[in-house]
Amino acid sequence: MKNPPPELHGPGDTVGDIVYFSRMVSKIRLHHAGNLPEDLRENLGLGFDGRCVHFLRISYQGLCDQVREVGASASDEELLTWCFTNGRQPDDDEIEVWNDFMRKRGWKDAATPTLERRKKESGLADRADIETMFQYIDADEGRPVRPVDA
Repeated sequence: MKNPPPELHGPGDTVGDIVYFSRMVSKIRLHHAGNLPEDLRENLGLGFDGRCVHFLRISYQGLCDQVREVGASASDEELLTWCFTNGRQPDDDEIEVWNDFMRKRGWKDAATPTLERRKKESGLADRADIETMFQYIDADEGRPVRPVDA
């Protein structure tokens, strides 16, 4: 994606030590404001978004409604607290497993074919340093690629 909005967080950014949540919230905010890039609209609430809300035991629509209700006044941390109150608060071990799974998705697993297809479609097929979906998203959006073990 060329020129993503600066408000769009990367997938590895954390809130409350949880990866991906801030990206999902930034996508929701951008969508409500009418500024979400077209190629990100198709999978809103699905894919990693769906995994994240399932992990927190909330509904995607419920989170969207909360973001709309509080607007820009709520921080990502406050929205995560809302998720903990209305869904569940994972413990440190669950967060560690979540983070490791998400950071490595696409690396020698069932998502590898999707990663390879997306790299090819984006002209990144020659990038051996892109081994996970998080790395692909970062590279596609012009951010530095973090090593898998970082």
